[in-house]
Amino acid sequence: MNDSQPLVIRLAAPRGFCAGVDRAIQIVEEALEKWGAPVYVRHEIVHNAHVVSRLEALGAIFVEELDECPEDRPVIFSAHGVPKSVPAEAQRRNMIFVDATCPLVSKVHVEAERHHREGREIVLIGHAGHPEVIGTMGQLPGDTITLIETVEDVATFEPKDPENVAFVTQTTLSVDDTADIVAALQARFPGISSPHKEDICYATTNRQDAVKSLAPGADLVLVIGAKTSSNSVRLVEVAKRAGAARAELIASAESIDWSWLDGVSTLGLTAGASAPEDLVQGVIDACSEKFDVSVERVETARETVTFKLPRILAE
Repeated sequence: MNDSQPLVIRLAAPRGFCAGVDRAIQIVEEALEKWGAPVYVRHEIVHNAHVVSRLEALGAIFVEELDECPEDRPVIFSAHGVPKSVPAEAQRRNMIFVDATCPLVSKVHVEAERHHREGREIVLIGHAGHPEVIGTMGQLPGDTITLIETVEDVATFEPKDPENVAFVTQTTLSVDDTADIVAALQARFPGISSPHKEDICYATTNRQDAVKSLAPGADLVLVIGAKTSSNSVRLVEVAKRAGAARAELIASAESIDWSWLDGVSTLGLTAGASAPEDLVQGVIDACSEKFDVSVERVETARETVTFKLPRILAE
């Protein structure tokens, strides 16, 4: 590679942390300040190893299940949400617990419960095994909510009463893929109840829109995020579909295979909603050591959303 080879980096805006992730991280930091270390966190607070490592260094202990937590230390539930059985068990054990579920995920929980109360059978559009899906399905009795992952799943779904069905969605899905599934559901069940407002969150939508703007003409798009991060994985898919010659998911600058940049003159760069901004800067710095970099900002929206912290932290 020639040191002076020019490289244009198209930098997506918005990118990186969303309000729900910001709030969840702040909850762990405030809990450590209020109660001291250790504070336990059930599941990764957000899907990013760099964030988790930093919080571990401050005194957070990450576990997968509540039974790994002692009763005399506070426990925090991750931003993805938890089944109802988890806070119920924490209450039974008289534990101090703080729910860091993103308010936009909680909105989906409330919607699902409302449909259930009103006697509808519920379809959840989402990805099997994702903690947000496990949390949402865990709000209701198992036989009242069905997971649908693809358009093909719609054809095989047999509700008890086809006239009395509703759908909700995971908040971090591909907007376009989800629209196809919703269209299939509405074609098959014309009376299906839909969310008052789209369940896919503003941050997921905004990050996908920014990638759709920067991808056409990009020789390569790099998405910073974890393989376990649904919204980050979707950004790679969106970039490819929007016209990028190639798109790759990286954890950080250290994950870049520099052979990818052979012949690349335009690089698109973004970060999933749980990736911190210093990782973005790290990629720009690493590229600047090898190329003559100029950065073009591709802004498609301004985000001003913030969420309040749980009251227990202020008490």
